[in-house]
Amino acid sequence: MSNTGSILILLFLAVTFIQSGYDKISDWKGNVAWLKGHFAQTFIRNSVPAALLVILALEIVAGIFCVVGSIQLFINGDRTFGFYGAIFSCVTLIFLLFGQRLAKDYDGARTIAIYFIPAVMAVYWLN
Repeated sequence: MSNTGSILILLFLAVTFIQSGYDKISDWKGNVAWLKGHFAQTFIRNSVPAALLVILALEIVAGIFCVVGSIQLFINGDRTFGFYGAIFSCVTLIFLLFGQRLAKDYDGARTIAIYFIPAVMAVYWLN
């Protein structure tokens, strides 16, 4: 299989974002409450539910594109959906990084940077 690395990264990103999206859906109120505290000293303190909805949408779209892209790569070698999944993953992570930096959660930002590395690798490999 010539696309093994790309498929594995897409599956990694799919699990990451689908699980995160599921967590947001299953415990919406808990996530909003925690994030309101996390962003209490920032300019988005009054927009937490809307911001969380944007992140949720990006995560679900990224996850679905990554799943479809990995299947597409496995079946016929086409990279289209995988590439879109990688792009949406990078955009989502940039939004998350912005939020962590805004909240001055530098450890959280560092963690997001770690996820960004395979996402950018996927963009490069699938381009």
